[in-house]
Amino acid sequence: MINVPVAVATSLDDAEMISVAGRTNGWRSREMQQRPDWAPEGVDLDKPSAARCYDFYLGGAYNFEVDRELGRKVMEVVPNVQEIAINNRAFLRRAVRYCLDQGIRQFLDIGSGIPTVGNVHEIAQAADPESRVVYVDNEPVAVAHSRAILGDTERATIVQADLLDVEGVLDAPETQRMLDFTQPIAVMMVALVHFVPDSSNPREVIRRYYERLPAGSHLGFSHVTGDHYMEGVQGLVKLYEDSINPVTLRTRDEVAELVGDFELVEPGVVYVPDWRPDTEEDVWEKPERSIVYGAVGRKV
Repeated sequence: MINVPVAVATSLDDAEMISVAGRTNGWRSREMQQRPDWAPEGVDLDKPSAARCYDFYLGGAYNFEVDRELGRKVMEVVPNVQEIAINNRAFLRRAVRYCLDQGIRQFLDIGSGIPTVGNVHEIAQAADPESRVVYVDNEPVAVAHSRAILGDTERATIVQADLLDVEGVLDAPETQRMLDFTQPIAVMMVALVHFVPDSSNPREVIRRYYERLPAGSHLGFSHVTGDHYMEGVQGLVKLYEDSINPVTLRTRDEVAELVGDFELVEPGVVYVPDWRPDTEEDVWEKPERSIVYGAVGRKV
């Protein structure tokens, strides 16, 4: 399900890095030797990123040893993290299909991450080839591979921007060209906002998106919580502290407050396995083990 058929990619392990370092002079030449061909210039090789760790959990090839090292440590404190990541992708699939059922044919996927099978444009265009999708991410590897996968695709594009830069996302030429802001848009913020600290006021950021969207638009949203299995989740938070993307846990009530401008569809804010499961694999005996809340809301 999970590998990206774009290029054959290999990352150097620690032994190879030590060997390369011994054969080169100076930081820049060492860094260039360590950088895989598929990694864009300027990408930080020293700190793990959430997008690349997520790619690792999903079995992808576009991550560095620093990401895999963090990922392995996370697996020690949250042993089912790979299952959690896959389940979160399943929630994204169901949220997109729900929006399609409401007649929406244009999507804005913010924090889209490194492409994997089951991208929003694949789901949406399978239902209607005329569906249009704008992906947004601030991670250079995610953007580079999105561009490689999308190629000359007419009805999907990628914007390199940050969630917090609302105008940079919504007013980007690619966004304005692809999306019609007089018609409903489905915005996806899946496994994203827990990387936004309270100091950045995510509630106000989401409100600003809400205000720019036409009536009938929807928001698909998921967020990590510590409401259950706090010990393991706190271990995850601790491990991510030194990454590019530290994690902020929020309760169910706090998650509901974040998306409070939208009218939530049934069943409201629930653990993602409980959000409209449509296969046996979607159903968990203990949905709280997903440690992720999900919801879909509509702008009335």
